Amino acid sequence: MKKIKQKTRKGVSKRFKITGTGKVMRRAQNMRHLRRHKSKKAKRNYNLMQLVTGKWARKIKRMLGLG
Repeated sequence: MKKIKQKTRKGVSKRFKITGTGKVMRRAQNMRHLRRHKSKKAKRNYNLMQLVTGKWARKIKRMLGLG
């Protein structure tokens, strides 16, 4: 019998990245609109990747076929 292959969820693969050590990273929120009143420091920090932890990280890895 053939083993069924697990498909990657493409939306998840575009939104999240896995580091070399296996951590799940995502983009920061609050950068889509209404940026005029935000400080330059805040906008700079929104460009950094954020760490996903706990149950969500496990779910995302599963959707990517890694867990």
